[in-house]
Amino acid sequence: MDLKHVNVYPTFSDEAPLRRTISLLSSVPLSCLSEVGEYTVTLPKRIIEEARRRNIDIEELILDAVSMILSDDPEAVIEARLEAAERYLNEAKDYVNRGDAVQASEKMYKVVEECIKALAQAYNIEEYVKASEEGRWWVSLIGKAARRLAGILNEPRVEFTWSVAYDLHVWGFHEAKYTINDVKGDLNHVQWLLEFTRSVILRKNK
Repeated sequence: MDLKHVNVYPTFSDEAPLRRTISLLSSVPLSCLSEVGEYTVTLPKRIIEEARRRNIDIEELILDAVSMILSDDPEAVIEARLEAAERYLNEAKDYVNRGDAVQASEKMYKVVEECIKALAQAYNIEEYVKASEEGRWWVSLIGKAARRLAGILNEPRVEFTWSVAYDLHVWGFHEAKYTINDVKGDLNHVQWLLEFTRSVILRKNK
């Protein structure tokens, strides 16, 4: 198998087609994952269209699925999430520079989403356990996790930054009501959370 380009063509039906698509990724040998930097998963057009119609982020779904497969190596999963968050932050900055408020809003949201998931796994909180059992992080679980983590870490800005991110997700991305001047200042909040998350996890792993 060419691990740098994995083609996934599932049988489509009305019963959870996306989840079956992602489950096929488990056929990639875990021992080979460390040998791969980046690889492409090619999905049928209908799967992509259906995901967009349901507002499902396929990339995030794949990351969550692989994270469940690698649940016995939490450090690797957490680092992968932080790497994704760093990439989203750079993309958010690029969109801000381009004046694209819609995409900047969504990328900032995704930075915060990945940080909350990473912290939730690092502290093995109730919401992480539930997400693992259900095979997916629902938005309500992320919100609950942000509140719980703010208490555990004695840092209310965790919950505040999640609130900012969710506001961006709804009004900046989905509803496209914000201008670039409305959202560009929020880069400071999401960048703070990424730096805070890295420092917390570094201290915890010592």
